[in-house]
Amino acid sequence: MLIIDRGDILYSFLFNLVKGLIYIFNGKTKVLGKENLPTDEKFVLVAPHRSILDPVYIGVMAYPLRFSFMAQQELFKIPVLGWLIRKVNAFPVNRDNPGVSAIKIPVNHLKNNELNVMIFPSGSRHSSELKGGAVTIARLGKSRIVPAVYVGPLTFKELFSRKNATVIYGEPF
Repeated sequence: MLIIDRGDILYSFLFNLVKGLIYIFNGKTKVLGKENLPTDEKFVLVAPHRSILDPVYIGVMAYPLRFSFMAQQELFKIPVLGWLIRKVNAFPVNRDNPGVSAIKIPVNHLKNNELNVMIFPSGSRHSSELKGGAVTIARLGKSRIVPAVYVGPLTFKELFSRKNATVIYGEPF
């Protein structure tokens, strides 16, 4: 008997939908270094956070690899957005008082070989201060770190201007 995981189907549908919308609105995204993304082990992907589009582009262009990622708890209170980001494996974090779950949840994903983890070490689009959570999570999850960067539209308005977009994945360390 074939068992269909509706979560996987929804995840795949959402990622393909978003990838199609990105193509329609902004054209083809240049992807460099995708071969650097490990497929035989889970990893922590780290990237600078300059725009709300960073996690979208970086995650979608890495598909079919799947990620878990932290998101500020306030986003989960927005009805449709909260539901949507939970479906793509986001979990809420209180940025003022992160708590143990901010480390425990992603480490468990890595240790249980469930999901890769995407982390933005600045923790916010409006900060240049780097936090040490990515290194701690990678160490505890016995995983490598893969650097990534997104260069392209930073706002939804720029997205519609068909400004070139590039996602670069670096070598794991």
